[in-house]
Amino acid sequence: MKVEEAPNPLAEGLHDYRIAVPAVMVIFGATGDLSGRKLLPALYNLARQRSLPAGFAVVGAAMTEMSDGAFRKHAAQRIRQFSRTQPIDDRVLDALLSSLHYVTVDFGRLEDFKALGTKLDELDAANHVPGNRIFYCATPPPTYQTIAVQLQAAGLNKGEGFHRIVVEKPFGSDLQSARELTQTLQKVFTEDSVYRIDHYLGKETVQNILAFRFANSIFEPVWNSNLIDSVQITVAEEIGIENRGAYYDRAGALRDIIQNHGLQLVTLTAMEPPLAFESGAVRDEKVKVLRSIRPLIGEDIEQSTVRGQYTRGWVLGEQVGGYREEKNVAPDSQTETYAALRLFVDNWRWAGVPFYIRAGKRLPKRITEIRIQFKRPPHLTFGRDAMKEVDPNAITLRIQPEEGISLKFGAKVPSAGLRIRSVTMDFQYVTSFLVEAPEAYERLLLDCMIGDPTLFTRADEVEAAWTLVDPIEGAWRDGRPRLQTYAAGSWGPDAAAELLKADGREWHRP
Repeated sequence: MKVEEAPNPLAEGLHDYRIAVPAVMVIFGATGDLSGRKLLPALYNLARQRSLPAGFAVVGAAMTEMSDGAFRKHAAQRIRQFSRTQPIDDRVLDALLSSLHYVTVDFGRLEDFKALGTKLDELDAANHVPGNRIFYCATPPPTYQTIAVQLQAAGLNKGEGFHRIVVEKPFGSDLQSARELTQTLQKVFTEDSVYRIDHYLGKETVQNILAFRFANSIFEPVWNSNLIDSVQITVAEEIGIENRGAYYDRAGALRDIIQNHGLQLVTLTAMEPPLAFESGAVRDEKVKVLRSIRPLIGEDIEQSTVRGQYTRGWVLGEQVGGYREEKNVAPDSQTETYAALRLFVDNWRWAGVPFYIRAGKRLPKRITEIRIQFKRPPHLTFGRDAMKEVDPNAITLRIQPEEGISLKFGAKVPSAGLRIRSVTMDFQYVTSFLVEAPEAYERLLLDCMIGDPTLFTRADEVEAAWTLVDPIEGAWRDGRPRLQTYAAGSWGPDAAAELLKADGREWHRP
């Protein structure tokens, strides 16, 4: 007799019961890495939780010659390999695979886009779908504009139903290219139909920053310069560039991480309470933060930024080569694999509070966290000896890999004398809810299908971020400040430690 599994009371209310309206999703670059590792497994998990509507279909579009059957076999292999939920439910998988189709598309051939349109019309008729379209560009950024223009030329950007396009970061390589991309996209689609994905915003723990701040009355009153000393944001990876030398040597840590992920975390930490958790209000407040950040220009760039590049070293017990030894990297490359900035948000809430951001490759461990460091008590009630083991209060928001929140505070050591020591109160998602958080792409794909752009990046937000980064990037390319080196497996160049030491602070060691 089969025993029914007892429901998990801690998981009550965790399932996303939103269901999208019927639509056809076209994945350009459907045979590529992003599609195989993230998009197809995300669609499977959405189907598993019954969030995909009847009549939903996917059309893979890429240059590779492939039949529907071959594409379905490819998709099944990737889903079985990369789905976060295991074992695979064969009934769910088979149902999803039956909705997958394939069209060979050369992005430079208008005829291929017209053939794609014919296929979409056939699926609409078969599934009784009213022309709803989602075009996902899982392709290199230089192709976004080409795809958009071809969609317009083939008449696939208009008609009955909604028509949306999804593009991945980076959104341009500087302010000028970002504006050019925006202009092209907005000629083909309306701005509210352009969905710019930064997958960090789809992570449960990133969204929980807002819940932590605005759903709890005990935290928001102390979330300001009266009590907060500084904010540290760390985006560390133990891996190198993983065969992406051709891309990374043009981008670097500043463009690859700081301009998007790093500044997104700054906005969520520093923003004012929005009127409601809806797209316009949330994104308005994020843009206000970006526009309030003090620009770094001239000597400020040399005094408030650090750039570094890893050399040979040891990571997790394995010896690894330096950045210049990586494939497709110039032997004299000046590209940074580590970046650190000191920023100030010039508004009433954050006046005088430094935001330190660091991001790097080949660091000791993979971790993304935001640390809110509070000021020390103004009076040592218990004396210096009793307080010598006490660190300042701090709240640490861990984004990955062990998602959670910790609070550091002082407590009396159980002994005869009066001695205070720092202790940590820790919350972890897995142990508290007994479920695995959904992948970011699951949330973002469903939001796009429903038409909720709250967690996507708006055009003015992209431009505001590039406005801050471009002067830094320009100075770095001119050799200011000098490129530092750091051994793989260390926490970055010595200059990064000096950046905080000059302010009487030090980096938190995760």
